[in-house]
Amino acid sequence: MIVGVGLDLVDVARVKRLIASKETRALERLFTAGEVTYAMGRQEPYVHLAARIAAKEAAYKALSGSPGARGIGWREMEVVSVDGGLPSLVLHGAAEIRCAELRVRRVWLTLSHSQMTAGAVVVLEGPQTTSDGETQQAG
Repeated sequence: MIVGVGLDLVDVARVKRLIASKETRALERLFTAGEVTYAMGRQEPYVHLAARIAAKEAAYKALSGSPGARGIGWREMEVVSVDGGLPSLVLHGAAEIRCAELRVRRVWLTLSHSQMTAGAVVVLEGPQTTSDGETQQAG
């Protein structure tokens, strides 16, 4: 059962301007050290930073709906690469607590970008339910 969906688009030039004006302060506020290391090691780092911002905004939208969700911070959502480069979302702190409230079993993430725009979709998968609303056990 889908318990949350989020979509976001980010302008790459806007991210580049933000990083140019705020430098380390913006990087430390918005990203984990691993995300910065990954993006700065790429040929077009701002495209990858913009994609991570889009992923975090999409995740925030998917997790919304409670007072605690409004307090989720940028660094409590982390884009990592798994299985040879597939993007995945790791949630910490308030984001992880909100996932537990929603009984999220899996977080799906897809990223896309061009030179101008980066986008992300986050889908939160919860427990399966039967037609009468009962939760099915995995197995």
